[in-house]
Amino acid sequence: MSYLSENCKFSILRSSEDIKGFSCGDTDLDEFFSNDCFGYSRQLLGKTYCYKLKSDKKVICAFTLSNASIRVDDLPNARKKKIEADIPHQKSLKDYPAVLIGRLGVSEKYKGLHIGSDTIEFIKYWFIDPFNKTGCRFVIVDAYNSPQTISFYINNGFKVVFSSEEQEKEYRHIKEAIALKTRLMYFDLFSLTKL
Repeated sequence: MSYLSENCKFSILRSSEDIKGFSCGDTDLDEFFSNDCFGYSRQLLGKTYCYKLKSDKKVICAFTLSNASIRVDDLPNARKKKIEADIPHQKSLKDYPAVLIGRLGVSEKYKGLHIGSDTIEFIKYWFIDPFNKTGCRFVIVDAYNSPQTISFYINNGFKVVFSSEEQEKEYRHIKEAIALKTRLMYFDLFSLTKL
């Protein structure tokens, strides 16, 4: 059993009152969950969910999901083949449906309990559920370009879309001298249906 399933309740994050006192130790993420996520929701750009402790209803994890896609037309040939490996009729599609994990934060007080990994696992299985309303082949994330964050997603089965930062900068039209703040990563949900 995981900490989340034993101690928490899953819900939509509805107000800034719900998230009061939550901090994952990253100013950008904290600001997003405290303020910006509600505007995203009103504008239909993303929906933020959370796990709250059953005991005192404090948020210990929050994440935002949006509809997205992986566009393969512009990808380097080797990466394009890797993404399309198990897809029938590849040539008929230029984009593949995906869900974007826009933001994911775990309270500093609860780090080390595998809450982030358990949340990723929940998202994966949520989108292969037979009652999911749309087709969704991939989970994608624009992960902070730090060794710790990239390693976290790799340990959760994600792969980087581009084999090098230079390739990704070229794809995103970012000047070579500018540091790459995030890396595009993906997880193929189809791999879970083979289990």
